[in-house]
Amino acid sequence: MNKFFIVLSQTYLNRLKSKAFIITTVITLLMIFLITNISTIMNTFDSSEADRVGVIDTGSFYPSLENQIKMMDAEIVLEKFEGTEDEAEQAVEQGELDSYLVLEENEALEPTGLYKAETVAEQVTPQVIETALQQMKSTLAAEKAGVTPEQLNQIDQPVQFEKVALEKGAKTEEELNQARVFVYVLLFVIYFSVIFYGNMVAVEVATEKSSRVMEILISSVSPVKQMFGKILGIALLGLTQYAIIIASGYLFMQMQEDELTETGFLSFLDFGNLSTSLIVYAIVFFILGYLLYATILAMVGSLVSRAEEVQQMIMPIQLLIIIAFFIAMFGLSTPSSTFVTISSYIPFFSPVVMFLRVGMLSIPFWEVALSLTLLVGAIVLFGIMGAKVYRGGVLMYGKSSSLKDIGKALKLSKREQ
Repeated sequence: MNKFFIVLSQTYLNRLKSKAFIITTVITLLMIFLITNISTIMNTFDSSEADRVGVIDTGSFYPSLENQIKMMDAEIVLEKFEGTEDEAEQAVEQGELDSYLVLEENEALEPTGLYKAETVAEQVTPQVIETALQQMKSTLAAEKAGVTPEQLNQIDQPVQFEKVALEKGAKTEEELNQARVFVYVLLFVIYFSVIFYGNMVAVEVATEKSSRVMEILISSVSPVKQMFGKILGIALLGLTQYAIIIASGYLFMQMQEDELTETGFLSFLDFGNLSTSLIVYAIVFFILGYLLYATILAMVGSLVSRAEEVQQMIMPIQLLIIIAFFIAMFGLSTPSSTFVTISSYIPFFSPVVMFLRVGMLSIPFWEVALSLTLLVGAIVLFGIMGAKVYRGGVLMYGKSSSLKDIGKALKLSKREQ
């Protein structure tokens, strides 16, 4: 057992000190910092004043437009321009105006607008003006039809619509919204963790094998202890990285709490009403999903002789988790579909798909228990098979072109026994 912990600690510490781990952690923390401080950063760089828009009004719509823009609280300054279009164009070229608008009256006595600027790549200002003109048109049309402003306001009110679940114990709309965000975030975490850390296990095995270090290791430590030592060592590395990211993210959000509250970011990540069981399920499916794929990828990594060959060999395994991810994305909108239900019992897909169903639906415990049983059974099965393949695979050298080499590894494993 001491040798197992030696392999585990060596795998963990070597990867912890590696440049790849440090760089990916720093980049992730930088991304989190940018996301939580995006408003402050944008305000720092966006020191420009409000857009100045010259308005050439051939009718009598300017006062209404100015009033509408003020009501919308938009960062736009309207200036009534008394000159011609050519003069307005010169004012834009000389920087006196950012753009100009020609207001005209059509045959129906409604406002029309022609917006001109150096470039129309900027969408905010023209969209605000278009919305204001649309509101003005609606008001004029209502006046012609004899509709009072109060009646028009009543017409514009959204319809009252509620959704009530008839099933006993079903989640409310508020609970579903929180669960949906939580599930969505966790799906990405599980997906990228399996892809990133699982691949790391395969590369770790292949690298040691290509450097012939494996020949020394197998003489003192059994291949089985090596395999599971590496799997758990990489798992601890992942947990360490997530702990750093979560702690730093929490610190960044505390520093920008007022700003994030104002933008609604904190309400988006408000998981305060989530059930404890859902959080427990998230941890369980995360761990089991990693163990399943890491075991398979360690087995596959033992078949190749060079780290460069790893990507080709693990492609079919990666395809499985990619399929699981897309099934889960589909299931976010239709979690009760038959296709999603069946997929949630398939061990390769259940870490993400069954977790999705648990988060979005009120399903019987026996369904979750059955899925977990099948998943644990698959881990045990691949663990036993993986240990045998690993034992023979680490002794195989030469180019490995396909998963058919698993048979060769099993034969070598039997000879070693």
